[in-house]
Amino acid sequence: MHVTPTYLLSLLTSSLLMAGSIAPQPTKPSLVVYNSGLGLVHEERALQLDKGRQSLLYNDVASSVITESVNVTFPKDVRLYSQQYRFDQINAQKLAQAHLGKHVRFYIKTGSDLMYKEGTLLSASSQAVVKTAEGEIYTVPTSALIFSEIPNTLITKPSLVWNIDAAQARHGTLSMDYLVRNISWKSNYVLDVQEHSAELSGWITIDNRSGKAFNDTALTVLAGEINRVSPQTPRRYMVKAMVENDAGAVQELSHEGYHLYKIPFKVDLANNEKSQLKFLDINNIPIIRSYTTRMPSPFYLNGEQKQSVTQSIEITSLEEALPMGTIRSYSKKEGTTLLLGESHIGHTPRHEKITVTLGKNFDLIVKSKMHSNSSDRYYNDVTVRYEVTNRSQKSKTVELLIPFVKRSDNQNSIKTSAQYAWKDGNTLSFKVAVKADGKKSFEVHFRAKK
Repeated sequence: MHVTPTYLLSLLTSSLLMAGSIAPQPTKPSLVVYNSGLGLVHEERALQLDKGRQSLLYNDVASSVITESVNVTFPKDVRLYSQQYRFDQINAQKLAQAHLGKHVRFYIKTGSDLMYKEGTLLSASSQAVVKTAEGEIYTVPTSALIFSEIPNTLITKPSLVWNIDAAQARHGTLSMDYLVRNISWKSNYVLDVQEHSAELSGWITIDNRSGKAFNDTALTVLAGEINRVSPQTPRRYMVKAMVENDAGAVQELSHEGYHLYKIPFKVDLANNEKSQLKFLDINNIPIIRSYTTRMPSPFYLNGEQKQSVTQSIEITSLEEALPMGTIRSYSKKEGTTLLLGESHIGHTPRHEKITVTLGKNFDLIVKSKMHSNSSDRYYNDVTVRYEVTNRSQKSKTVELLIPFVKRSDNQNSIKTSAQYAWKDGNTLSFKVAVKADGKKSFEVHFRAKK
């Protein structure tokens, strides 16, 4: 069909003649929220159409809508010609402009009193010009105009206007998806630590600043970083929301390399509000306590150096994938709940080892001291003495991580009576078991080509 410029113009200006109508409440609303401050809205709404050209006003869109992303589907015999985003934030100037040529009331000051008059509004720029029925013309401030209603030409809520042509009058349904900005989610965890096990609970926090409230909506959050095109390029991706599920707990799904968490109940998310939803509860998790310290390079020691020891909780494997978030660890001592520390984890697949850092251990100290230095212009050649002190009432095993490059040509070497292992080929690991209120020391000879 050939569309003339005059026809297009009539479509673009037809928002003043809203012939069709859309139901005020959606059916099957759903929302997918991403880590990147992005949300995907899906709605279906009942539709009433007249025959012929008309405009439809959808006045429940989020103010942060990405208009290029709108994907709307009408019944087959309805043709969509154009779409507009409209939002007229009401002020005195816009109200005055909308009343040009119409009957208005206004007032003028006479001393300390106000005199009220009526007339036709002729102009409304910096000053309003009004002509009364008697032919008198008054120039008054725009703020002196009195309006009895908001004209229907002003759209006072963020809205989409669709200009369409329907082959016949009918009832139907439109389906739409669109992306919104300024809505995000994050996960937070509570790890309740006992002697040999722990309990882990997880919460999803939704921060909705999108400019739209979501009521009785199916919610899914997606863990993972989707690829985003640059702002200069139109966004052409579209992901469909998951279908409703009646499970009694949050359902974790793997899809296309991402993990989705589907809330099993409908949610209400007010605009400019944070909402928290519990999505995880795991009991009787076996834990291992670990104590680690990173030592300085043995070739740059200057006298004796003291290192603190980091204590952590290790979870070797979980059946559930964990989205990125903060874990707060707690325990109880004689009825008092204590915060042991906070730790950040990235997106963690199932069966992956999880290390939850607590903080610095008060009772463990590691010292390193240069014992001898025989370095020359070709080689670094030193012997370092390490000492681990345990002032607690329980035996502890402390891992010392020492930077040292491993080379296959034997030009770098170490000699020691202590047991060690390599980590990543560039780090030596010494695991030192120390009895309660005890101390253990050992020496290591390092030789490396400069």
